[in-house]
Amino acid sequence: MAFNMAKYKPFVMPVAMVGGGLCHKLCDTLGFITAPLIFLMLFITFCRIRPSELKVTKVLWILLAVQVLGAIAVYHAINPFSHEVAQGAMICMFCPTATAAPVITGMLGGSIARLASFSLMSNAAVAILAPVLFTYMGADAGVGFFESVMMIASKVAPLIILPMALAFLLLYISPKTHQRIGKSAGLSFYFWAVSLFIVVGRAVNFILAEPSEMLRQMVWLGLASLVLCLFQFIAGRKIGRRFGDKISGAQGLGQKNTVLAIWMSLVWFNPIASVAPAAYILWQNTINSYQLYLHNKRAAKNS
Repeated sequence: MAFNMAKYKPFVMPVAMVGGGLCHKLCDTLGFITAPLIFLMLFITFCRIRPSELKVTKVLWILLAVQVLGAIAVYHAINPFSHEVAQGAMICMFCPTATAAPVITGMLGGSIARLASFSLMSNAAVAILAPVLFTYMGADAGVGFFESVMMIASKVAPLIILPMALAFLLLYISPKTHQRIGKSAGLSFYFWAVSLFIVVGRAVNFILAEPSEMLRQMVWLGLASLVLCLFQFIAGRKIGRRFGDKISGAQGLGQKNTVLAIWMSLVWFNPIASVAPAAYILWQNTINSYQLYLHNKRAAKNS
């Protein structure tokens, strides 16, 4: 009897998450392969679109406004009660769209081109606005504005611009190869499962490494990131639905570049604030895993 992988596909993501949590010490040693995996996933995903499909539309400006203005509002709402929790919550809202968001969007049937366009906008806005907003909030990284912009850009540009440029270059050189790679999008699912295993494990490791006396504050930071994660996925979904693409809206606003968020927290804020984006890794990947579980379960049933 032939092995039917589609039957087990809905369970891959939950198993990857649980496995990452249980093997969190191993995941630290495997962290170096995460960036290449994301690069490959994005390259395959960008081979499914053309440059002409990348457009800045009204819905993208709305999503960006929610991301930036929402972050400022969240900071001011929480700051009277706890400065560190306010910083952690703000970074969960302000953090740009994850580089891998177009991959998950494609898996769920959303518009890859729209999400790729928003990913570029979101990351560019954070690179420009972060030094201004963080300084306004009393943070001090000891670096100038231009240097801050370049520091952030250097963290995100290679994983967004390069795979996109290579995919579009391949389209120009060999359209048939470009099309063939684009049709192998199923590989991205398994690349993402390996990435998820590593990312969740490293997040668990990061949180466990925090001092036990900060437990109460860590709980508040974790709860704040959970509430904001749910809010952003729901708000993005509602905004996207108005423009005919609820999946891209939800992933664009809800799926965050948490590795960048942790780095920004450690550079500009009180280090304990970085627990919020670390916890956000667990929340957003739980939501993504559940969405992919339902999507793949329906696909397996229909096939």
